[in-house]
Amino acid sequence: MNNLNPLAFPQFYIPFLLWSIFWKGFALWKSAGKKQLIWFILLMILNTGGLFEIAYIFFLNQWDLDNGKTLKFLEKKFKEIKK
Repeated sequence: MNNLNPLAFPQFYIPFLLWSIFWKGFALWKSAGKKQLIWFILLMILNTGGLFEIAYIFFLNQWDLDNGKTLKFLEKKFKEIKK
């Protein structure tokens, strides 16, 4: 039987996988460096084949959605738990 499913051949999806991993890693690294927790979570959850990640890297990273309030709140809660 002739299988024409493109996912049956790794040469079709391995480059896409490498592309996606590169952009996701770079976007996550950038959002973590800027301490933008909301963007980090969104980038981690959404899988768009690198499109959302590229948009974040070049355009969206300038918008801090919560001005670091979420991260400060979590740090405060963890300090209270440690005591």
